[in-house]
Amino acid sequence: MTSLFALDFPPVSHVIEWPSGPLGINKVVVLMWLSAVIAFVFIWLAGRDFKLVPTGVQNLGESFVDFIENQIIMQTIGKDGMFLMPFLGTLFVYILITNSWGIFPVAQMPVNARIALPAFLAMLVWVLYNFFGIKHNGFFGYFKSFLFPPGVPKLLYILVTPIEFVSTIFVRPLSLAVRLFANMLAGHLILVSFAVLSTAMFEAFPPLAVLPFAVLVAVTGFEVLVIFLQAYIFTILAAVFIGGAMHPEH
Repeated sequence: MTSLFALDFPPVSHVIEWPSGPLGINKVVVLMWLSAVIAFVFIWLAGRDFKLVPTGVQNLGESFVDFIENQIIMQTIGKDGMFLMPFLGTLFVYILITNSWGIFPVAQMPVNARIALPAFLAMLVWVLYNFFGIKHNGFFGYFKSFLFPPGVPKLLYILVTPIEFVSTIFVRPLSLAVRLFANMLAGHLILVSFAVLSTAMFEAFPPLAVLPFAVLVAVTGFEVLVIFLQAYIFTILAAVFIGGAMHPEH
């Protein structure tokens, strides 16, 4: 029983960092590139040969399109946002794939458990919602719309304006990145912890390994939900921010 009480849990860095090769390429970078290839192939296969009665990949692709259009764009922007379907659809699919690596054997690392990719995606959304805000309202009209919201007593602008500036320019992209990163990192650490615990108990006293292994299976099932939910939350918040910038009166 000695080994049971001498569990050696690896430090956090050992489960989120990987040896780098040339040009700093490591496991996470390879998974990020592979995710982009998978997303591209999926979208290409889904749209290359339209049939009146969709089957296979086309059926799955159309389900994604319907979901993005009806549950994200129409709920946040309206018909004016339909031109964003390619961007939001690709964003959702890519995040879904990069999140999913955490539950696949061998890979076992959600790419978004490293802050770099969530930060890049958040900055991309930041650029777009500011761009469309300026495009639809003009430079001064856009900044006036969120710095000086209508209906607020003028004296309160002393307090409201700095808060709105910091919120729109800094907090939004930061919250987008940190929310995705923190949730995927937390799930990854929990899965690793129960996997290590199950292995250690199996080596020390196999009957005791049943409990942590059962928890590991349950947590893995829950993580599948989190993988989808975090892709949805990131995408719908991106749509909310873009829609709010385009139509500040709403």
